[in-house]
Formats: sequence, C-alpha cells, structure tokens
Amino acid sequence: MRPAYVSLNERALRHNLAQVRALSGARIMAIVKANGYGHGLVWTAKALDEADAFGVASLEEGLELRAIGVRQEICLLEGFFDAAEIPVILRERLTPVIHDHYQVAALKGIPGDRRCDAWIKVDTGMHRLGFEPAEIPAVVADLAALPCIGRLGLMSHLASAEDPDSRATMRQIDTFRGLGFPAFRRSLANSAGILRWPAAHADWVRPGLMLYGASPLAPQGPSPVALQPAMTLRSRLISVRRRKEGDAIGYGGDYRCPCDMPVGVVGVGYGDGYPREFRTGVSVLVGGQRVPVVGRVSMDMLTVDLREAPGAQVGDEVVLWGEGLPVEEVAHAAGTIPYTLLCGLTQRLPRRERP
Repeated sequence: MRPAYVSLNERALRHNLAQVRALSGARIMAIVKANGYGHGLVWTAKALDEADAFGVASLEEGLELRAIGVRQEICLLEGFFDAAEIPVILRERLTPVIHDHYQVAALKGIPGDRRCDAWIKVDTGMHRLGFEPAEIPAVVADLAALPCIGRLGLMSHLASAEDPDSRATMRQIDTFRGLGFPAFRRSLANSAGILRWPAAHADWVRPGLMLYGASPLAPQGPSPVALQPAMTLRSRLISVRRRKEGDAIGYGGDYRCPCDMPVGVVGVGYGDGYPREFRTGVSVLVGGQRVPVVGRVSMDMLTVDLREAPGAQVGDEVVLWGEGLPVEEVAHAAGTIPYTLLCGLTQRLPRRERP
C-alpha cells in the first residue's frame, strides 16, 4: 500500500466546536458541505454531534446525514434546484435556503400536510445569491402565506470578513440589522465573521473552516482562539540518496543541488491533491524537523532537501500539513487558500482516525 494517508482527529473537531460556542454564544450551524471540507461528511457529522444544526450544499448531502440518524436541523444552503426536490425536503424535514423568486413560485401550490422551516437569503452586498433588501417584505409575505412553510429566518453571507478594517463588512452588518422582522431567527457570521466581527454573530453562526482547525484570517493575522487541525496529511520517505553538487532533481531539472547533500523522496504528490506549484518555498516535517521541498512535485512523489535532517531514513514519517505544520502556511506558499487544499484531497488517500 502507498504510504500516503489522511489522519483524522475527532478530538480536534470537538475542541474547535467548543471554541466557536465560547466565542459567540450563538447557536451553531456546522458547515459540513463538500464532504466535510474533505474530511468525510459522515465522520465529520458524527464527531460534531453537539452542533445545533448542519449546513450542506445539496439534497444528496442532506439525505446522507438523515440516513445515518442525524436528527438536528439540516440546512440546504443553496435551497433546492428543482421543484421535484420539494416533496423529499418536506418528508425528511430539511430546511431550504430560499434565495430566488423561482423557488418561491415552486413552493406555491404545495399542500400543507407536511411543513418545513426555511431561511430567506438576503443579498447584503456580496452579490452572489439572495434577494435585495427592498424585496424582503414581499418575499416574507409570500412565504408566510404558504401552508408548507413553517418558521422563517433571515440569512446573509459576509464577503470580506477576514479584513478587520472592511467598510463593506460594516455596511453588510448594518444592512442586515436594518431588515426588520425582529421575531425571525438570523444568521450572518461565517468563520471569519465569528473571529473578527462580534456584531455579526446574531442568533446563529455558521462556522466552516475554523471547525476543521484552520484560520480564515491567515496570513493577515493570528486567530484569536486556539484551533486544532482535524486533518493531518501524512506519508513516509521512500528513498534517501546522497546527491552531488550540480545534480538536477526531478522533472525539468529546475532544482540543482548547491552542494553534496542528502535528498529524500516522499510518497505523495499532486495525484493525491498536494499542490504542484509554489510561489514561495514550502517545507514538510520529516521526523518533526522542517525540511524544504525541492524540485517539481510529481503525481505520486516529491523530493526534499534533507540537510537539516541528516539522520533521516527510509520509512521516516513525513507531515505535509496538519499537526505541527498549518495548512494555511502551505496554502499561502502555493498561492491558494486552505479550503482548496482540504477539499481537493483525492479519494485514493485512505482516511484513518487518530487513535
């Protein structure tokens, strides 16, 4: 078997959930879409069984959670895509987010023998999904009149919450506060909003990335709470060789050894979801020691400079990100975001729970 695998830490997930609860005091909708941000939808939901609700991207994800016995509210963050989904939503007690007039029209004529709660999505400035604030009174009136609709809530999404000086975020918060309907439950804050903007916490918060132990604030600033990585990408050294000064390493010979030195080969590559290109240098941990990646990342392998770990041997563990090496650091070096790395790990990597 290949040595690369994903190590999952349930205690870290629970710790991060507790950090959210202590920081916000609001009810928590744990965002587990995209296969639990690459951690596994079922595993993540079971580990987060103390969450007040779960947020998913599709009916399929919602049904998968109901199938394992999840009884909490399950919110379909993009609502439904076709009217044919509505009977299933009602049967399974799912909560759609209503963001467009075609969804309101599809709900008209549905009998009231079963009811579902719904969130109304408001476009407070992100300009992605949602009704304009001026439309909300009419949308509320339309939905409140439908026999298949139970409780209503108001939801919006922050576009620039990671920026502590964002005037756009302040405008979004002010717009959301000014919507009226004080009896409705409300949700505005994502992970960055929870960490940066207490005024955005409202009744419900929707943590995603921070639940998995990564900060949406990096590299702009440190997280105000101690998060623990729920995922560690691990592999092993599969080769250690002495190379001579001037030896070209890997495809294209982009890296040449500056001196006689040990070079290791790690059994992981872009076929597993590890980034292929970096705009700055990046390190991995070999036996807990930082060593730089050198040369091009291959589909199944990458090479590392072992001068800082001269005792490294074949079989030594390598951490690509996670415990001891934040995924935010690797993402920044690759010119991307931690969401992309976590969600991009391929299914050929085994998932193993930490003992």
